[in-house]
Amino acid sequence: MSPDYAPVLPAGIRLKTPLNLPAPLSEPELLEALRLASEKNDVQANWLGAGSYSHFVPSAVKHLVGRAEFYTAYTPYQPEVSQGTLQAAYEYQSLICELTGLEAANASLYDGATALAEAAFMACRLTGRKEIAVSQAVHPNYREVLRTYCRAADLALTEIPFDPASGLTSAPCPLTPKTACLILQQPNFFGNLETVAGLAGKVHAAGALFVVSAYPISLGLLQAPGRYGADIVVGEGQSLGLPRNFGGPGLGLFATKNDFLRQLPGRIVGRTSACDGQPGYVLTLATREQHIRRERATSNICSNEALCALAATVYLSLLGKAGLKQVAGLCLQKTHYLKARLKGAARWPATPVFNELVVKTRQKVGLDLADHYPELAGHRLICVTELAKKSALDKLILEIAPA
Repeated sequence: MSPDYAPVLPAGIRLKTPLNLPAPLSEPELLEALRLASEKNDVQANWLGAGSYSHFVPSAVKHLVGRAEFYTAYTPYQPEVSQGTLQAAYEYQSLICELTGLEAANASLYDGATALAEAAFMACRLTGRKEIAVSQAVHPNYREVLRTYCRAADLALTEIPFDPASGLTSAPCPLTPKTACLILQQPNFFGNLETVAGLAGKVHAAGALFVVSAYPISLGLLQAPGRYGADIVVGEGQSLGLPRNFGGPGLGLFATKNDFLRQLPGRIVGRTSACDGQPGYVLTLATREQHIRRERATSNICSNEALCALAATVYLSLLGKAGLKQVAGLCLQKTHYLKARLKGAARWPATPVFNELVVKTRQKVGLDLADHYPELAGHRLICVTELAKKSALDKLILEIAPA
């Protein structure tokens, strides 16, 4: 130990014997040693999804979000000197509107779970009702967050069971005159595609709003929720150019109709024109409690995910409509290849799926569903994205359903 540090380090935590370290290496030698060590790793295919997905992230995403002028998680507080950041948020909002088929989007929330809970609160404000109906086929962690919100706000929460024969939300939906909204997930937590045609009309006839938690990659192929009548669309944006990073950060997507704009939680960036005719970007609405009186605020979430939203903007811009459709198509095709080859191990063989499916197996792959759904003990949730190789799929098929 250097004598310079000895006086400030207590004797009890100082090394008694010297470390047995190898001789020092130059940087090239160290990199070579690390490369050789990494080649000893046995890298296995990862079949875990359940809300956090492994998709290919173009290298340009990391390079652009790492630029010094963008590298912050915060929406600027002095918008007149932060035009670039505000424009990025505006472009993000525009892309989310295109994805969801709705007219207005905010500049992001924390993650998919909090976005769903904020949507339920927004529906209660708009309808003046205090009951929320949510499908049990919605992500269990999202429902847990929603229960926490409802408990604190004295709101009633009704969970609609899923049909054990199909893995889809049971119908008809038990809406009452007190129901503020119905919440579905598309695809649902099991990867199954819910039947949504005509559902919005039934929800609206009961005086409630229709909330959809959507998987954004699936919207490269599936109809946008706004097109089939959803009033509010939320989701987790991690799959749009964000690595998993051992569980975070996420990105809360949130879009709605223009009629509900003033009840939208969080911040909204708008575009205007300066005196010289040049375009300018401003914080059009900021209805969080740090901006206005708490009793008038639409949300008490006091930050956002601006850097993650920028990554999603870059990702969607690089892929474009054709690229997103291709990624979604690969997810769909590879999942159905796996399902078709599993020889009856799939729990719901007749139900269409997107990029996840429930399989009965003793193999420790994917997510064990017993913790969240005791009735599905012995079943695993397996995720397949565009990164799954055919050789890995064939190996998994032999493990789950040997010939």
